[in-house]
Amino acid sequence: MNDTPTSQPPARALLARVEQLQRNLGGAYRDAIVESLYADAEQIARKVVHTEKTKSYHVDQAIDRIVTSKIWGLPVMGLLLAVVFWVTIAGANVPSAMLADFFFYLGDQGVALFEAMGLPWWITGFVWHGTYRGLAWVVSVMLPPMAIFFPIFTILEDLGYLPRVAFNVDALFKRAGAHGKQALTMTMGLGCNAAGVVACRIIDSPRERLIAILTNNFMPCNGRWPTLIMLATLFVATSFPPALAAIAAAGSLVLVVLVGGAMTLILSAILSRSALKGEASSFTLELPPYRRPNMLRVLYTSIIDRTVFVLWRAIVMAVPAGGIIWLLSNIRASGETLTTHISGWLDPAGRAIGLDGVILLAYIIAIPANEIVIPTIVMAYTQAGMMIELDTLEELRQVLVEREGWTLLTAVCLMLFSLLHNPCSTTIWTIYQETRSVKWTAVSALLPLAITFALLFVLTQTVRVLF
Repeated sequence: MNDTPTSQPPARALLARVEQLQRNLGGAYRDAIVESLYADAEQIARKVVHTEKTKSYHVDQAIDRIVTSKIWGLPVMGLLLAVVFWVTIAGANVPSAMLADFFFYLGDQGVALFEAMGLPWWITGFVWHGTYRGLAWVVSVMLPPMAIFFPIFTILEDLGYLPRVAFNVDALFKRAGAHGKQALTMTMGLGCNAAGVVACRIIDSPRERLIAILTNNFMPCNGRWPTLIMLATLFVATSFPPALAAIAAAGSLVLVVLVGGAMTLILSAILSRSALKGEASSFTLELPPYRRPNMLRVLYTSIIDRTVFVLWRAIVMAVPAGGIIWLLSNIRASGETLTTHISGWLDPAGRAIGLDGVILLAYIIAIPANEIVIPTIVMAYTQAGMMIELDTLEELRQVLVEREGWTLLTAVCLMLFSLLHNPCSTTIWTIYQETRSVKWTAVSALLPLAITFALLFVLTQTVRVLF
């Protein structure tokens, strides 16, 4: 039915009023409307609904006044993160060592069996010193931290704390043109970037979901923790008294996470103002009440859905990588191994960013699984021809610092490189599965690498000029 002339002026007046309000309120008009609706609903509810506020209600309110405070919210979050890291670091050392001893013992038995069967040395080496030791390193290094970190993370999730994290940092992400829920995907990325990428499904806006996917890489995953923990232990903890060593190492790891968070916000802001331009969408976040975690659900989610899932993906990628490492370290050309030749070609680029060719080669080989970076570096430095197990950190320090000349600059550059470099192959494949775009998958792999090289080049050259 056609509108009558008398109905058009009120409609135009209403539209004009809406446009005026949008101009006055700017991009926050949706927030203002939602806030007004909730305020009116709360006022009506107070007048007509009588509720008995239980003790748990008052406890929730008291906790939220601290953990969602503008003053204390972020410091509490940082302190809680430091505690989680300290527990993970302190608790994973002994199980990791025990698993490594167990797997290396099995490997020795396998070598003895193949030798007794009279098999050629190269079959024994490829199977047991290559593929098997790659598997052994990944499982022994990854499993204990994941078995500690994921249950703690799931408990915080079940407890109702993670929505408070999103609430605390929502304003930061909004200023960067990103979505507040991106904070939740980042926390998942602390366990595994592939899992963090999958978690980006909770963001409804395709533009903001893509920003979250492209920047999730800046959260250090389980595969990077061994390198970061080793550097924090060798170069940070040794500068403090033994009683404070673990706390200092945990503090340095929190700082690394903060740097990753800052890079996430910076890149999100750049993308939202350039290639992925658009306004940040709003969302209504209702803080759930705190509840007692369901331990059966926590165990199933953390062990089956997360730990086993991530570990299996890492194993699938690490086994062939271990074989490749062995081949490069045992095939010779002109009297030198392929590892020596390739690391020599990469050395100028590595030196320019505070590293060396061996470190760059280790990261190229470790694209399937970052867990094998340190054993690859040690194997290349020692010319062992296989992944070896160092019994103490002092032995590792002798190799890296005294023999190869690593300095504090090397450690800082390697920590930043480990934090910011390209995703592992598992995450890259997951990004393609989520985006179905070769273009954005390539961007997700190459953009962090370009940023890392540029940042480390500037840092290294500046330090060398000044000192």
